[in-house]
Amino acid sequence: MARTELPTLDLVVATVDRVDQLNLLLASLARQTHTLFRVLVVDQNEDDRLETVLADHPSLEVKHLRAARGLSRARNAALAQIRGDLVAFPDDDCVYANDLLEGVARRFAVDSALDGLTGRAVTADGRSSPSWARDAARLTRANLWNRAISFTIFLRAPVVRTVGPFDEQLGLGSGTPWSSGEETEYLVRAVGCGARIEYDPDLVVVHEEKPPLQTLGGREGASVGYILRKHGYPVRTVGRMLLRPLGGALVALARGEGARARFHLATLRGRVRGYQG
Repeated sequence: MARTELPTLDLVVATVDRVDQLNLLLASLARQTHTLFRVLVVDQNEDDRLETVLADHPSLEVKHLRAARGLSRARNAALAQIRGDLVAFPDDDCVYANDLLEGVARRFAVDSALDGLTGRAVTADGRSSPSWARDAARLTRANLWNRAISFTIFLRAPVVRTVGPFDEQLGLGSGTPWSSGEETEYLVRAVGCGARIEYDPDLVVVHEEKPPLQTLGGREGASVGYILRKHGYPVRTVGRMLLRPLGGALVALARGEGARARFHLATLRGRVRGYQG
């Protein structure tokens, strides 16, 4: 199939404070073997620190947008500007393999019924968290929790237009306790609209793993609880989502891993707080 027949992409990159990491992402985009894409950089900085790094990549078609702080607000500012066939949401500190966009574009080109793809995160040395599912699957409300993260999501533009904006109560900078999970909530709505979104564990994006900090566990746990309540998940699902971090804490304690046990307990408390909230 000729490259000109592959779908075009809009890559929505919300960024604040980071310059060196953004430069690495843009450098990886400049090396892509499929070049029919735009980069919509949504700048949440209050100064012009990005001017130099954006100018350093003249081969890229970049649309420089401005938005108030808040990850979901920034992405929503870009959604009004999309014109590509596919939409993706790379973090400003992730890195794409040189042939990633070509591989993704070919998957959509040969399967007209495919509405979306998700993959998993790996570190620079190829490691991946054991929490990631290792089996390919079509996403459902029940199974999407460990089969997607924002920078591995690729959606057809009509799906994005149908789902609409991100929930601005969720995500970093939201000003609420639910400061993550915005992409998970977005996928819950997408599959609820009937979108066929496939998880492929062989589709990977490099992103360094976050340490298991208590604050991170509490924040992400609260967002999960919020999503469970907002979308009316059944009691059995809520119970399972509460038992998982409890079990993780018990295993960590048995191994003498105090920090990880505290992380899981913070996640549990966060999920309860988020669900009640």
